Amino acid sequence: MSDAYDLVVIGGGPGGYVAAIRAAQLGMKTACVEMRGSLGGTCLNVGCIPSKHLLHASHAYEEAGHAFANLGVKVSGLELDLKQMLKSKDEVVDGLTSGIEFLFKKNKVDSVIGRGSIKGAGTVIATANDGEETTLKTKNILIATGSETTPLPGIEIDEKKIVSSTGALDLPKVPKKMVIIGGGVIGLELGVVWRRLGAEVEVVEFLDRILPTMDLELGKHMQRSLKKAGFTFRLSTKVTAAKTTRGGVTLTVEPAKGGDAEDIKADVALVAIGRRPYTEGLGLEEAGVEMDRGKVKIDSHYRTNVAGIWAIGDVVDGPMLAHKAEDEGSVAVEIMAGQAGHIDYDCIPSVVYTWPEVASVGRTEEQLKEQGIAYKVGKFPFQANSRARASGGGEGFVKVLADAETDQVLGAHIIGPDAGTLIAEIALGMEFGASSEDIARTCHAHPTLSEAVKEAALAVDGRALHM
Repeated sequence: MSDAYDLVVIGGGPGGYVAAIRAAQLGMKTACVEMRGSLGGTCLNVGCIPSKHLLHASHAYEEAGHAFANLGVKVSGLELDLKQMLKSKDEVVDGLTSGIEFLFKKNKVDSVIGRGSIKGAGTVIATANDGEETTLKTKNILIATGSETTPLPGIEIDEKKIVSSTGALDLPKVPKKMVIIGGGVIGLELGVVWRRLGAEVEVVEFLDRILPTMDLELGKHMQRSLKKAGFTFRLSTKVTAAKTTRGGVTLTVEPAKGGDAEDIKADVALVAIGRRPYTEGLGLEEAGVEMDRGKVKIDSHYRTNVAGIWAIGDVVDGPMLAHKAEDEGSVAVEIMAGQAGHIDYDCIPSVVYTWPEVASVGRTEEQLKEQGIAYKVGKFPFQANSRARASGGGEGFVKVLADAETDQVLGAHIIGPDAGTLIAEIALGMEFGASSEDIARTCHAHPTLSEAVKEAALAVDGRALHM
């Protein structure tokens, strides 16, 4: 391609494709280089979207088998068709990736399939699977290559018996027992899928708690909920070896602080200890791009130390979240175009899509205590929310944290039905510097789950009405 671009984005995931579309909207001639055969990155192809479809499908299966009878809906001959469930997941993914291709055509973004690498500022080489190279000249390069599964030293992932999150989305049959290495978001979500479908699930976590980045109270409540659902946990435990056998996998574990080792046998082991930036073959070192502990080093405007090279998403510092990458992509190209752009990282929500869902935004109680900030707490249980009770989702609570002096909302944490949607109201309020009183005085429709947010805000001042 001889014509020079204003921007070439390397990576077609949520951060990359959104950045490309926004750049095109701003009048920039844009190309996006993606090494997969389809757009959408890890999130859309083998991450967020397929896992959410399986969570939805497995929830429906579990409800039909256990909850429908209580509602007066009798089901006989219930049967799992795993092949069809996986097929429907793939159809959703295919439809959405095709949708991004349509958006590229609509916005006149050039899509280039190939592995992108930087040959100095202003030049990107896209190498196709057959080795053919395409050279793209550009004023700006945006690195948006995302992340990959963090490997566990000494353990080889074969995507059959020892799997990453990718392999866990396509198991050909329900394992009798699955061991999940890691008690974070990805492992718990996929564990919930296979537990609902009949697997025995055991979680092995190095730390003394699950969901370590979230509010401690939420993590404890989630662990109790998962135990009731049939999960077992080994906390403060490390996996030192894993060997595939004819019948499955044998894991060797021992206390995190040292001690006697023992073996755990399972049909499938899922390695879910986290993700790391994907920068393989990008040519960053040759281009002189500075790195910081494996991540691309940027300034507050997403610029690297090399003029014309920018970076966003999982390859830079901050939470590895698709929506964070999307916002960074939009802001970065707006700055390139001479506009102002800003993200308040305290207002980025995070969600665990289990049942009950878990959602957080802002600071946790533990962080506020560490920072010496005086705060007030308002809590309201979904058990006292009429809509939750009417729809069988009375587990969990909403917790709002507000500054003790100014009443400004500093954080909120929800475990319960549709928590991922409810957290958006509080995130929006925090963007505008809302106080808990602002939320409490906003009229909420009845009967809705959102009333629990209002009641938690009222509880900050000790005046919840329905508790």
